[in-house]
Amino acid sequence: MLVNMRELLGVAERGHFAVPAFNISDYAMFNGIIDISEQKSAPVIIEIHPNELKHIGTDVVAGMVRRAESSTVPVVIHLDHGASFANVMVAIRAGFTSVMIDASGLPFEENVAACQKVVEAAHAAISYASCSDDGDPRRSEVPDGDEWHYVPSARVRNVSVEGELGNIGTTEVDKAFDQVIHYTQPDEAVRFVAETGIDCLAVAIGTCHGLYPKGYVPQLRLDLLRTIKQALADADLDCRLVLHGGSNNPDDEIAEAARIGITKINISSDIKAAYYQEMRRVLENQALREPNEIEPSCIKAMQAVAAQKIDLFGCAGKAALYR
Repeated sequence: MLVNMRELLGVAERGHFAVPAFNISDYAMFNGIIDISEQKSAPVIIEIHPNELKHIGTDVVAGMVRRAESSTVPVVIHLDHGASFANVMVAIRAGFTSVMIDASGLPFEENVAACQKVVEAAHAAISYASCSDDGDPRRSEVPDGDEWHYVPSARVRNVSVEGELGNIGTTEVDKAFDQVIHYTQPDEAVRFVAETGIDCLAVAIGTCHGLYPKGYVPQLRLDLLRTIKQALADADLDCRLVLHGGSNNPDDEIAEAARIGITKINISSDIKAAYYQEMRRVLENQALREPNEIEPSCIKAMQAVAAQKIDLFGCAGKAALYR
């Protein structure tokens, strides 16, 4: 079942669980994540960064869309950290059902303007299909009052938008470890959501991208998360909260963040580390050369990590809530 982020996370919000957003870099990883999500009966977000999209190419997205449409669990195909309007439009045209525009490094007003532009384009991404059945329930969904026989298709429907306010740190190997975090401020979060119309807000509450150096123990500002959540509720703003840098954090803090109100948690480094550590072990046998001999155990190693995250976030078995 292919859905957008607003549809997916609305159920998670009401059910007090979070959906994992797994970054994948090739089609084998994609299939592995869909397979384990189906085994766990868990909704899932397939997340692809612009650099990953350049690596695999946009043509492969059509295959992902077909697999998602026939899946037994709800699936979102999401652009992670789109850095420009061009990045976003490439993803929308390729078939993504959700996009992120990350202008968090810009001044507040410029971040707002970038998100407003993307929201206008993404929310207008509705394609129509003719239908002769006057009992079709989709008629009422036509936003512009057009003729009754035009209905939104299941292919592209109101692409959802994620923005980011504040900045989390990074542990990327080509950069110095920067644990300086610009925490999201509740009053700014209210203003940002109200002015942009975004569907999801990525907040900075203490995480970093990547795997933490040995000996460093991150601490999430769960008190700040509660305050942001309450501020948005008090302002009657309908926006889901997202946590980036979900890899390598203490399980109890991540689980509590999901219970408080985080509905999407990004996982990239954890599953890739498992995948490629196993691949390095397998490739010690230099006689191997066929991907179908090399990759199966790598996929299983990745799936073991993904399954643990699905359970931790309270997501296992929740696909039934979407039927």
